[in-house]
Amino acid sequence: MQLGRRDFVKLAAGAGALPLVSPHAIAQLAPNPPSIRPPSPAERAAMGRLAQTFMGKYDVPGLSFAIGYAGAIVHQAAFGVADREQNEAATPQHLFRIASISKMITSVTLFRLIEENRVKLGDRVFGSGALLGTDYGAPPYSPGIDQMTLEHLLTHTGGGWTNDARDPMFTHPHMDHAQLITWTLANRPLDRPPGQHYAYSNFGYCVLGRVIEKLTGQRYAEHVRAEVLGRCGVTDMTLAGNTRDQRQAGEVAYYCKVESPYDMNVHRMDSHGGWIATPTDLVQFLMHVDGYARPANILRPRTIQTMTSAPSYSPDYAKGFCINKSDNWWHNGSLPGTSTIAVRTHGGFCWAAFTNVSRPSTKMDDELDELNWNMARQVSEWRVA
Repeated sequence: MQLGRRDFVKLAAGAGALPLVSPHAIAQLAPNPPSIRPPSPAERAAMGRLAQTFMGKYDVPGLSFAIGYAGAIVHQAAFGVADREQNEAATPQHLFRIASISKMITSVTLFRLIEENRVKLGDRVFGSGALLGTDYGAPPYSPGIDQMTLEHLLTHTGGGWTNDARDPMFTHPHMDHAQLITWTLANRPLDRPPGQHYAYSNFGYCVLGRVIEKLTGQRYAEHVRAEVLGRCGVTDMTLAGNTRDQRQAGEVAYYCKVESPYDMNVHRMDSHGGWIATPTDLVQFLMHVDGYARPANILRPRTIQTMTSAPSYSPDYAKGFCINKSDNWWHNGSLPGTSTIAVRTHGGFCWAAFTNVSRPSTKMDDELDELNWNMARQVSEWRVA
């Protein structure tokens, strides 16, 4: 299995190298300054030149990005084409697969349920009396599985099922969620006891989607749209289809020279990598969970602090969010035909950038992150470190 097939995350080097600030100074911060101006025509042109240089370097068909501050979208733009075959120009309204950025959304959904006292981080997931009980597979499970908690899955410390060449999410594409989870529990023992080691797991977040369904009695996507995205003012996000013909209205076409973007069960990735969105959608979502007082967050300050705090043995990944000592939070995503990044900065900005191409074995994903920082720095009055 090729590297490009798997959702991934990069940790310590991501989201800018900035001065150290307290990772806990996040509760109800007032934006400072309270508002900012949009970029001037000259500054927009400078951003565009940076984007075009990046696109030329990596032969990117289409690139879309958005920047938000204190509840306002201060800039959005798109470059290139959404569909090469149709010569369709990319616009800020085009939808992209966001891949593993979906994990942010799943985490926030669970933390809303935690606030409602419907579940706790320490609750076990599998086995008698656990969140999913014995809905999947037949006990006794292999060692450690019945000791796995919600927090273990959120922090990728469940003890196995990592995104290596055996990632369960890219096997048995004709199985549905229940069949795949049952098969994995029966055939994939853990590599180590839960709670001791970070190992990035798409499958773990697939299981979290099923926890959401069990707790709410709703399909994962339906609950997320109503209880999370809708509260953020986001109405057009949905789950991706698998084939080119199954694209949603307004969705881009995807390109990759190494693997087919249409040879995966992306819809089954729902809670770990299945959403499609515009960058503006993701920025609106982030601004409603960023810890700043404007706009009003959909989670309480203490909840956000818990969500963005990492275990000591995995200091760079919290619970659905990568973090660093500069108090930046982010997640990136990669699938064949997709490279994405979404960032909440310690200075109050939120931004996102999506492309409809992937370039495995290059520095494209790192440089997409850098591109956003450099574009934001084109506005001299913006406080972008």
